[in-house]
Amino acid sequence: MTPHVTAGVDGSPESLAASCWAAREAVLRDVPLYLVHVEEWPTTPSVPLAFAPSTDVWSENLLRDAADQARKDHPGLEVVTRHVHGRAGEVLTVAANEADLTVLGSRGLGGIVGFLIGSVSLAVVAASTQPVVLVRREVGAPSPTPPAPRELDSGDVVLGLDIYQPCDPLIAFAFGEAARRPGTLHVLHSWALPASYGYAAITDPGIGVELERHASEGLTDMLRPWRSTFPGVQVTEKAVVGVAAGELLHAARGADLVVVGRHRRRPPLGSHIGHVAHAVIHHSPAPVAVVPFD
Repeated sequence: MTPHVTAGVDGSPESLAASCWAAREAVLRDVPLYLVHVEEWPTTPSVPLAFAPSTDVWSENLLRDAADQARKDHPGLEVVTRHVHGRAGEVLTVAANEADLTVLGSRGLGGIVGFLIGSVSLAVVAASTQPVVLVRREVGAPSPTPPAPRELDSGDVVLGLDIYQPCDPLIAFAFGEAARRPGTLHVLHSWALPASYGYAAITDPGIGVELERHASEGLTDMLRPWRSTFPGVQVTEKAVVGVAAGELLHAARGADLVVVGRHRRRPPLGSHIGHVAHAVIHHSPAPVAVVPFD
């Protein structure tokens, strides 16, 4: 299939923000934008057929308006629309598996900076084999008017990395996104003293120094081949003591994108989103990309 970026559209301000972000991403990648609207049908055991035409017309108008907005904001962008009947979570997961990247909207928590991720978005993030980005509506953006296109804030990308787990797809995605932007890739690895160390860390501060050195060297070693592959990407790296989610959320302020990983799970464990990714999804002020890896 032709490489493309997909955005889910349902008429909400959050999905409009997602389609605008996806359009910009499609331009950065030089690929088409697919806009997908899933009509849950039937919504009840018995739906009067008289309602079907008007619902279809509304859906088609919704897709047309979103496509027109994307073409207006980005002249020359190829936009494809798809109107599908079915269960939104299942349909969007299939669409996400066929796309290079899928962008979905998430509702902000009022005045609190963060995401309130719906069941559909959660299902797609947890099950997709491809990266999914969650975008929330700009605070104060009028509804239902689409958010105005804006330039990249900083162009910075933040990557949360665990040096003790092989995660090449995650690192490759973050470097690729940073290469398309004018900012810096900030890579963070959070570590903490094992509980088993107990009072030893207090009586011998050198223990913490040694662990910090080990973490920093491990991060440098993990990033070295990627720096060579992407020589044009400016990279900062930091191994910090603290809670991973908290450190990522602090770094996310002003970033264009935050990248976190998700382990693919095999039955009987089923789909799963790690606690760090879950916390970042719910509270990041910036769009969050969740990248699955084995």
